[in-house]
Amino acid sequence: MDGMARALELARQALGATSPNPAVGAVVVRDGQLVGEGFTQPPGQAHAEVVALGMAGEKARGASLYVTLEPCPHYGRTPPCTRAIIQSGLREVHLAFLDPNPLVRGAGRRQLESAGIQVVVGEGEEASRKLLEAYCKFITTGLPFLTAKFAASLDGKIAARGGDSRWITGEPARREAHRLRAISDAVMVGIGTVLADDPLLTARDAQDQPLSRQPLRVVVDSQARTPPSARLLRPSAEGLRPPGSVLIACAHAPQARIRALRDAGAEVVEAAAEDGRVDLKELLRLLGQRQVTSILAEGGSALLGSFFDLGLVDKVAAFIAPVIVGGAGGVPAVGGQGAASMAQALRLADREVHHLGDDLLVVGYPRLGA
Repeated sequence: MDGMARALELARQALGATSPNPAVGAVVVRDGQLVGEGFTQPPGQAHAEVVALGMAGEKARGASLYVTLEPCPHYGRTPPCTRAIIQSGLREVHLAFLDPNPLVRGAGRRQLESAGIQVVVGEGEEASRKLLEAYCKFITTGLPFLTAKFAASLDGKIAARGGDSRWITGEPARREAHRLRAISDAVMVGIGTVLADDPLLTARDAQDQPLSRQPLRVVVDSQARTPPSARLLRPSAEGLRPPGSVLIACAHAPQARIRALRDAGAEVVEAAAEDGRVDLKELLRLLGQRQVTSILAEGGSALLGSFFDLGLVDKVAAFIAPVIVGGAGGVPAVGGQGAASMAQALRLADREVHHLGDDLLVVGYPRLGA
């Protein structure tokens, strides 16, 4: 069987549940048969390799392990995976790529080879690196990986001139947007989106029910204008608040507004830039300190424009609907200063295009001259 392909499938199942640990998949194969498999459990619980070896038991002796990231050689919340691998009697380990974590960086591989285990590196590397792109950025920089997501018409509008934006895309696209929320550590919007759309910002399933695990919901709101009665804060008729936590980032906002938001259940942090707006670089640094490894920035136009202008966008997920809005008053997907010339315009590298009902999802990485 294709052990690495199955390990990658398992790793995808762990996305969104393991942060700040990487989502890893592992498979034990003996005589061409799968005898054990697993993926990383939530923080503090077993890593993928330990789950797979536990399932394999004595059948792991003389077998091969396929794992999507170099096994850890150090103590953290759990013992080293390399120790479990060595004790299991495995004959060889196939790992997709070496962990960029400064605590690892080849040390796991060296421990295994010193114990007489054959190590093969590179199988499934490209797919695994893409799967773990947020982890790789976070573990090497301390900053979260930021994806700019928007749903726009063919002419690049996210709302009509009257402010109406529901719904530009169809149900399949909206389901995918909820999947992107579910695998992100945080979802972020600007105050304009809160005031215009009053969103919940929760990740929901196909029945529109909130998932058990929710991303942190972040509102960039310089003057703390978020209404305490906003849906993302407002208790339901049963007295229950929407699941998950809310963080509001402001600049030099009136203290009365900040107190009201805190009384409504929000956490409020101040990160002021010299222009009186929220310092987005500082905000990302603060979120990284909280071990937020990935952010889905959903708009609106002004917030996304600022992120692009500052060069802070790592990835783009653009949902494009076959709709023409028109008009100078329509709201563009990306505001800000933008490029002064086409030579300065960002182009998407490593592009993927997916059909979602009548809509398209274009995914890629913004680069100059790509």
